[in-house]
Amino acid sequence: MAKKAIGFIKLEIEAGKANPAPPIGPALGQHGVNIMEFCKAYNAATQDKAGQLVPVEITVYEDRSFTFVLKTPPVSFMIRKALKLDKGSSIPQKDKVGHLSFDQLKSIAEDKIVDLNANDVDAAMKIVAGTARSMGVTVDAAPAG
Repeated sequence: MAKKAIGFIKLEIEAGKANPAPPIGPALGQHGVNIMEFCKAYNAATQDKAGQLVPVEITVYEDRSFTFVLKTPPVSFMIRKALKLDKGSSIPQKDKVGHLSFDQLKSIAEDKIVDLNANDVDAAMKIVAGTARSMGVTVDAAPAG
C-alpha cells in the first residue's frame, strides 16, 4: 500500500548548505519532518553543485518520512552565473547590466529544459530570453541560416 502524502514543500537552498535555520527548519518542522535527516540527505545529494542555488520539492508522508526531488537552478541564477553578475538591473528597461550571447542562451535553455514548460529547445530559449530581458540583460538573436 502506498504511503499517503500529507505535505508538499518547495524550497530553494544553496547546494551543500542546508541547515536547520529558517527557512528550512520552520518549513519542515510544521510537517514533523526530521530536519537534520533532510539536511544531511540534501547536502550529500548536492555536494557536487557547490555555489549553485538548487530548488528542491519535498513530499512529506503520514509517517513523517519524506522524499525529495532536486530541480535545476533558477534561470535567473544561471544567467547571473554565466555573466558573473551579482544581481539583475533594478530598472531593466533603461539600465542594461550584461549581454547574453546566443551560445550562452542555448546552453542555459538546454540545461533548464527539463524543468520548463517547453516542448523543444527553441521554446525554452524564448523563456530564458524573456527572463534575461526582465533582468536588464540584452540577448543575441538567433544566427541567420
